[in-house]
Amino acid sequence: MTGVHAAHTVHSTHTGWSRDFTPSAVITPGETLDFTILDASGGQLSRASGVSDVTRLDFATVNPLTGPVYIEGAQPGDALAVELLDFRPSGWGWTAIIPGFGLLADQFSEAHLIISEYDARTANFGGLARIPVRPFTGEIGVAPAEAGLHSAVPPRRTGGNLDIRDACQGATLLLPVEVAGALFSVGDTHAAQGDGEVCGTAIESPINLTLRFSLRKQANLTYPRLFTPQPSDRDRDRLGFDCTTGVGPDLHAAARDATLAMIDHLTHEYALTPQDAYCLASVTMDLKISEIVDEPNWVVTAAFPKAVME
Repeated sequence: MTGVHAAHTVHSTHTGWSRDFTPSAVITPGETLDFTILDASGGQLSRASGVSDVTRLDFATVNPLTGPVYIEGAQPGDALAVELLDFRPSGWGWTAIIPGFGLLADQFSEAHLIISEYDARTANFGGLARIPVRPFTGEIGVAPAEAGLHSAVPPRRTGGNLDIRDACQGATLLLPVEVAGALFSVGDTHAAQGDGEVCGTAIESPINLTLRFSLRKQANLTYPRLFTPQPSDRDRDRLGFDCTTGVGPDLHAAARDATLAMIDHLTHEYALTPQDAYCLASVTMDLKISEIVDEPNWVVTAAFPKAVME
């Protein structure tokens, strides 16, 4: 949030990924662009929305992407280096339990919505907690080589819905190029998120971006890579963590068990409803693989920063 701006802004949006999309901008390596980003609902939710609006979401238009941008000289086998120079947040966002979506979709079948207001440092999470703000791009990538239109919901080897909270200001993301020009797009910006995004949504927020592009010829990456200068959140971490675990031969099941245990802890420790605890876990709790070598069982840890409940 340094106030860096580019000479040109990309406004055009599209849904999904395709090698056949017409570029909305053509640039040369080294250029900088501004991007106008819609929230993950595509503008269907607002500061004034209620839970009934969640049940009426049109999923054909969720996770809109701004772009695509054609980078001259980009060829399959290259890596597109994207420097995340600046984030200009809108000051509001939403977190929702969307029926049928999320790590615990079978346990939370009813819609739920929390609206947050935030400044440069802290989000008031529906009056329940104060979450350190750390904007990042949830969806960022380039077009896959496979023909057809591909959903924006899952991540893929060319990027997409990565939801890596370290893709924040100052970071550089390397994306494997599979088509000429790369066809870069970005969207799904978040004001804050825990690693795992367990309920399926973070603090979803419209946040405009300034990005700079360059090429690393014949890098031959298999998957995206990321450099980040900010590996931790000191404000969030300063009072330590309450941690729960899941143990078993299935990492997904262990992640569910660790999350369910954390929801149980939050409801008892802070008198939250299970729905509010689930949403709170999604925006600030980190899921981590603590052990994956002592077969037949692996360990997943859920870490909740106590400072957010101060």
